[in-house]
Amino acid sequence: MTPSEFIAQVANFSTLSPNQKIRLFAWYLHTYREVQAFDNAAIRDCFKEAHEVAPDVSVYLPRMAAKRPAELLREKGGYRLEGSIKRALDAKYGEHQTVVTVTKLLSDLPSKVPDTAEKDFLLEALKCYRASAFRASIVMTWNLAFDHLLRWIIADTKRSAEFSASIATAYPKKKLQNLTRLEDFEEFKEAEVIEICRVSKVCTKNVIEILREKLKRRNIAAHPSHVIITQHQADDVITDLVNNVILELR
Repeated sequence: MTPSEFIAQVANFSTLSPNQKIRLFAWYLHTYREVQAFDNAAIRDCFKEAHEVAPDVSVYLPRMAAKRPAELLREKGGYRLEGSIKRALDAKYGEHQTVVTVTKLLSDLPSKVPDTAEKDFLLEALKCYRASAFRASIVMTWNLAFDHLLRWIIADTKRSAEFSASIATAYPKKKLQNLTRLEDFEEFKEAEVIEICRVSKVCTKNVIEILREKLKRRNIAAHPSHVIITQHQADDVITDLVNNVILELR
């Protein structure tokens, strides 16, 4: 989450006092950037990244540390929020730790799997998850993982040939063809692609089982029903698909 995205969640941020804004950006640094201690420059950068005019932090930070009770505590390398203030901000603005973890997992993915063609699915999955649209986040993460699987198959000629040669074994009535483009997969259902992966052994048993299970979860999430989809279910689908499919197939 960027500073701009963070302050968009804070009601009337522009009307807050400099002290209040600094406390919020200090909390942001502790929470989203995992900074143990921050200095003047780190707070200034938050204001800059959020397109906000920064107060004179070189004056405010020492003053906030000198208050009784203190708002900031001096630390080697800078300052940190006083405990009771941090806990109050945790309660008001904090996300469950799993939300922070899953958001970071998705946000870090482009650097690990830099295929630009997959970025649209990734951005949609991240937007849906941040908006607590857990059904949609499951669907979009599945789309991302399945698209990644297809690209991974055709990226290697030997792997593509093994997959193509197994079509006749898995589905004798289907016309044998050499699959070298994404368009070539259009006549296959997702479950059929997974089965051909199993027969051809281009994927491990663990990957096959995860794909089968998550396809079922995707179907439940995608189709109208009275089944409630929770954050916990979305967390499980997203982390499993990212860690054990997308990052595994590289």
